[in-house]
Amino acid sequence: MHSLFSGLITSKTRIKILMRLFLNPQGQAYLRELAEDFQISPSQVKEELDQLRNAKLLVSKKNGRQVIFSANQQHPVFNELHSMVKKALGMDEILESIIMRLGNLRQAILIDDYAEGKDTGIIDLVLIGDIDTTNLLDLSLKTEKYIGRKIRTLVLSEDEYHARPEILKNRPRFVLWRQEAV
Repeated sequence: MHSLFSGLITSKTRIKILMRLFLNPQGQAYLRELAEDFQISPSQVKEELDQLRNAKLLVSKKNGRQVIFSANQQHPVFNELHSMVKKALGMDEILESIIMRLGNLRQAILIDDYAEGKDTGIIDLVLIGDIDTTNLLDLSLKTEKYIGRKIRTLVLSEDEYHARPEILKNRPRFVLWRQEAV
């Protein structure tokens, strides 16, 4: 599983919930959605959600008859948990490698499953800037071996990114890194 958490937290379901909701702090999930994704009973998921909510790590709100859960960004350990989740999923390794070695990266955007916090094994990244694609392939292959996940990238120049906003329209996304304006 996620070795960083498995010694610290004994419930695999709790680990999955934390991974799902703390990777992308804007992410939200319903009980039944989590039960389906994790392929376990809703009662097992509910028990873990209740414990995490009681510990104030999660917040919830009603939406009609359903309850939506999300990470409590005001919790004192939020930043540490968010950082641990990124580390456990290899995001820190990917970012450090990309930023250091690929030219003039302006933004790195996580899209689709991982942007929702779903650890499906395929990480989809949109890289915006003037990227060295030969180095990117080599770097992706090395990083994939290290983190045990497949990395798919879409490289766009800034002009392409601004000219084609539909590429990311209606897709879950999370900005992993953005170059600060100078």
